[in-house]
Amino acid sequence: MATGKYHDWITDTGAQTIEAWAREGLTEEQIAGKIGIHSDTLNEWKHRFPVISEAIKKGKAPVDFQVENALLKRALGYDWDEITTEITENNQTRIKSVTRHVPPDVAACIFWLKNRRRDRWRDKAEPENRNNELLLSLYDLTIKAEKSTEK
Repeated sequence: MATGKYHDWITDTGAQTIEAWAREGLTEEQIAGKIGIHSDTLNEWKHRFPVISEAIKKGKAPVDFQVENALLKRALGYDWDEITTEITENNQTRIKSVTRHVPPDVAACIFWLKNRRRDRWRDKAEPENRNNELLLSLYDLTIKAEKSTEK
């Protein structure tokens, strides 16, 4: 595939390649580099050729969903099973499963709320900010949860 020519990239094969790069997590600057063009040129192509714009959007979507889900999971906390294999004194294999708890992450909560609930969670220059009280309460709960899982 020749680089630097939009003709090659508005074909099904070209668009699929761009989509795959976006799905792999490449930035638009990196995609432009792989094509052999400047990122400004890629921006022009996105405006001129919907197939290129759609390929990038379609490629980014699954990864964006994965990251959103991971952030939400981290914000809420979760349990996971740690499975280990041990060899006993009499040379027998023993599989052990322990449920571990990851407590909610305050930073993930703040990030999620400030971006998803801007109307209620943006930083305000007000003397009484109910959000700060709620964040402190959330922080206290997180600390208590961490201490209870350490026991």
